[in-house]
Amino acid sequence: MMERSLDSLRENIKIIQDRVAEAAFQSGRNYKDITILAATKMVAPQILQSAIDFGIKCVGESRVQELLQKYVYFKEKECQIHFIGHLQRNKVKHLIGKVDMIQSVDRLLLAQEISRLSVIKKAVTEVLIEVNIGKEGSKSGVDVENLEELLYEISELPGIKIRGLMAIPPVCEDKKLKENYFLLMKRLFVDLSAKNIYNNIMDYLSMGMSSDYYEAILHGANMVRVGSAIFGKRNYGV
Repeated sequence: MMERSLDSLRENIKIIQDRVAEAAFQSGRNYKDITILAATKMVAPQILQSAIDFGIKCVGESRVQELLQKYVYFKEKECQIHFIGHLQRNKVKHLIGKVDMIQSVDRLLLAQEISRLSVIKKAVTEVLIEVNIGKEGSKSGVDVENLEELLYEISELPGIKIRGLMAIPPVCEDKKLKENYFLLMKRLFVDLSAKNIYNNIMDYLSMGMSSDYYEAILHGANMVRVGSAIFGKRNYGV
């Protein structure tokens, strides 16, 4: 049974790699321009280790405690570790010096805490600014109208480096509406990149998940967060 499971995992990763390569080509880029981040929430360590062996180089956890439990496995495999979930200020201390990037910075107070602890640990923590592109009350993220101001405020903080933007667009059955969210994020990304804000490299646009990563790449994403398409459905009620 385990052998069949690993064969399926290997096949899933190959399919995603091929589709990412195709989408990159269709959008005038190279496969190497796109980062495939495996969203590893509730995935067992032995499965994670196999996924990394099969070509996954970047992983993302959305729960601090779960990330800490798996940290030794991630480090052993020398993969990049990103935190991609909503982050409370009192949990920041567990991440500084351990993760390569925090993708869910959406408010100044959180950024200030990341900065403070990074300075104490003599670290520079890379972050993405999470944008609530659909103005959904149930989701975190800064509103589009306040994004530029937040970027300028965070850019002045020591020990923190802005690497780009992240968004989770609303679930849409209307394909055109979903494309419009992606296009708006791409426009924001390009416009803010052109401003040359200090301490703001703006080289990652993280959007697109298992159901829409192909379309996200077509519309400008260069990092996609893929979970169930790699590992299958998980019981998030646990």
